[in-house]
Amino acid sequence: MKANHLFLIGCLLLIGGILGWRWLHPEPARKSAFERSGVVPPQGRRVVKTDAEWEELLTAPQFYVTREKGTEGRNSSPLTHLHQAGVYECVCCHNPLFASRTKFDSRTGWPSFYVPIAPNAVYTDFDGRRTEVLCSVCDAHLGHVFTDGPEPTGLRYCMNGTALTFKPAR
Repeated sequence: MKANHLFLIGCLLLIGGILGWRWLHPEPARKSAFERSGVVPPQGRRVVKTDAEWEELLTAPQFYVTREKGTEGRNSSPLTHLHQAGVYECVCCHNPLFASRTKFDSRTGWPSFYVPIAPNAVYTDFDGRRTEVLCSVCDAHLGHVFTDGPEPTGLRYCMNGTALTFKPAR
């Protein structure tokens, strides 16, 4: 009986020690993809909203693509074949993302660009399979970037048209 009590006391001390260690040495908070990127968004502007707030502002397809990291259907966006001068902005926060002069026909079925409008307009994160492209102001999922694009960058920013709005040049 005494051995059982000693074993029980030993287990309680061990558990107490582990809990005490965790209390004294908490795990550091995991940084978000945005924090890991080191990108400072244009004018330092950040837009942070709850999912409920985004759902009120966006259509169901926009919410699915930008907040749930979805992908629209191939050739489903009218922006895919738009060839007009202007700027493509984030549908969530209107951050300017791509200039029309950097758009090209990638024959993939999604709007494609070879460079963002500014280096800090977007940031990237590896999503387990591909390099995801996100808006640096509101963290909206925009699409993915690939290394099979045209010169001068060799990059193809393959964007969901649902995640973009187009502002024509004046």
